[in-house]
Amino acid sequence: MRDKTKSLYSLHPGFAMEATSMENLKTRTGRTLEEWTQLVQKSGPPTERERKDWLKNEHQMTTNYAAWVAARASGDRGADGYDPESLVDAMFSGAKEALRPIYMALLQLGLAQGADVKACPCKTIVPLYRNHVFAQIKPRTRTEIDLGFALGALAAEGRLLDTGGFAKKDRITHRIVITSLESIDNEAKQWLKTAYELDK
Repeated sequence: MRDKTKSLYSLHPGFAMEATSMENLKTRTGRTLEEWTQLVQKSGPPTERERKDWLKNEHQMTTNYAAWVAARASGDRGADGYDPESLVDAMFSGAKEALRPIYMALLQLGLAQGADVKACPCKTIVPLYRNHVFAQIKPRTRTEIDLGFALGALAAEGRLLDTGGFAKKDRITHRIVITSLESIDNEAKQWLKTAYELDK
């Protein structure tokens, strides 16, 4: 197991919300997480999806609580099981291994925007947070990484490509294709800085 105290990554905000909610679970529902887990495993249906619906319908649990309890009863360890390094290893395995030096340069550049920046890997992307996601790193092909930005309705120009995200109300609205260390140029750096500064 890696030493998490030396990790470049932070706990995904979704887990922080889950942890806070789990602390309030007994107050809101009359049972602790462990008690709910035991009940679901003993009396609930077999699949995670069915368990979530059962908790909502039979026990009037809200959607988020039902999802968290059903996942935990089905073996998900929640925040305790969050292993960002393993997620990144899987993201850059096999044919995409050659992209890792480019990814590391982008990650360091993102973290250098400010002391308040957090990198919180998911399965296919590494979002960069300030107050919200302001950028993301996504290996798109064996030779390309998308460096995405939250730039709102800004018109695309130069290397900047419109993702269609603004129209779809997605957080990431623009991207630049990165294919080498050299393509992390001043333009890419400036857009990253702009996205960071917009997320005040």
